[in-house]
Amino acid sequence: MSGWRIVSRTEPREWGSVVIFAVAFALSLLICALLLAVQGKDGLGGIGLLLSGGFGHLYSYGETLLKAIPIFLCSLGVALCFRLQVWNIGAEGQYVIGTLGGCWFALSFPGLPVWLMMPGMLASAMLAGGLWAAVAAVLRQRWGMNEIISTLMLNYIGIEILKHLIYGPWKDPAGMNFPVSPYFAESAIIGPVWNPDFWTGIGLSDGIVDTLAQLFGRAHWGILSCLIAGALCSFFLRKGMRGFEITAAGSNAKAARFAGIPYSRLVVLVMFVCGALAGLAGMQETSATLNRLEPHIVVGYGYTAVVVAWLAKLRTMRIAFFAFILAGLRVGVENLQLELQISSSFANTLEGIILITVLAGQFFNDYAIRRKPRQSVPGAGV
Repeated sequence: MSGWRIVSRTEPREWGSVVIFAVAFALSLLICALLLAVQGKDGLGGIGLLLSGGFGHLYSYGETLLKAIPIFLCSLGVALCFRLQVWNIGAEGQYVIGTLGGCWFALSFPGLPVWLMMPGMLASAMLAGGLWAAVAAVLRQRWGMNEIISTLMLNYIGIEILKHLIYGPWKDPAGMNFPVSPYFAESAIIGPVWNPDFWTGIGLSDGIVDTLAQLFGRAHWGILSCLIAGALCSFFLRKGMRGFEITAAGSNAKAARFAGIPYSRLVVLVMFVCGALAGLAGMQETSATLNRLEPHIVVGYGYTAVVVAWLAKLRTMRIAFFAFILAGLRVGVENLQLELQISSSFANTLEGIILITVLAGQFFNDYAIRRKPRQSVPGAGV
């Protein structure tokens, strides 16, 4: 008898992952083109609008970079949890609660100078997001509650807290009855990278300043936090003792406990760091783009972070790449909405299709399908 079997490759091909991603990504775009065609739209033309909207010109790069900042920070934290095999699906709620912590500081101390306001606001956001994530970690380690369920439910609780504050105590009396907070003080607003006064002041020519203005668009100085967080995370995982313990415990939790690695503390640590990064992302996004608290801060960056972390295989540089790609697709979908009147939910559909196709394609890089050797059946031919 003969058949087929699935065998694991001893050494997955690095070049194979690149080729598989390219093919899977192209396939996902083809599927999206078919979905557009089903709706009576120009499928291939729509994909062209999608790609040009996110990556076709300098302005689109600036918008893509703007959205990539919070996605990268959230993804970095989620990837850290996944390394320990802690399935944190709550970056969205941690993003919201961190934003609320930073907003509380900004609204409570509006008279502070920028050198006190900014560190206090960002520290409050990171602390609030980190503690919110630590709740799920404690529930898991103390009472054995599944962190997938707890973090997912905490997302909804965080969003309801946001609604309570924005419709209640923090609602701006001068906001014409809209659910918004008062505007932040100037010292609490993170400025854009492309500020002409700054670049001209350091001696750059007007032509270069104009190019930078188009390239960076509305991207803000929060991009520095991405560079710092990415560098620290990479160093921490490669050179730090706790980073080694996280990698070891993620491979085999029982062996790690037997070796004396403080597994429970590591769970709390990675969850706190993830929440802190998500909170930092939320506060920066709110301060730089909205300048006040609004319901529009909930746009799904925390859920996108899960997709990015898986696509990147938890590696920092790949996280940066996929964060930029998915951010560009979000910008491209906005272009589709304007040109073809596509629903905003199409962005979530696109993310899901990309994740499924890429992960399915990755299967063929890690495993091979081979024919079983033919075996003789006892009694055959008698």
